[in-house]
Amino acid sequence: MSTKLTTPVPHSSDVMEMARQVLASQSFSLHMGLEVQSIAPGSVEMRLPVREEFLQHHRVVHGGVTSFLADCTLAYVGSSVLGPNTVTSNFRIDYTKAAQGEYLLARGTVISSGKRQAVCRCEVYAVNDSGEEYLCAAAQGTIVSLG
Repeated sequence: MSTKLTTPVPHSSDVMEMARQVLASQSFSLHMGLEVQSIAPGSVEMRLPVREEFLQHHRVVHGGVTSFLADCTLAYVGSSVLGPNTVTSNFRIDYTKAAQGEYLLARGTVISSGKRQAVCRCEVYAVNDSGEEYLCAAAQGTIVSLG
């Protein structure tokens, strides 16, 4: 399935600068250690280092942490085509495997977008210290422009 973008596509360097500014203004995301690895119109890659306090009693990453990363990834990829004044309207997440590793890596894409909303998809991978990754969650959501 190809991505259908109906809004004007901004330049990749402009999108990266926007992402840096948005992240710098989000104290919770900074506290969590969220990093924007790459972003371009319609795609994003985000990284979240796994910390001890992110683990639940089974010694795997808590689902809320994985969900946080998926939500942020969907929001950033939606913003890459709609601009920075956006919020998540809704999203759904499916956990495929317990997350363990050095960090989580999320890749997001825009499925379809218009002037006021973008439907986006995200896959979250756990990455071990050897760089091997495996899918631990998949999410889809709708990002809306506030104006």
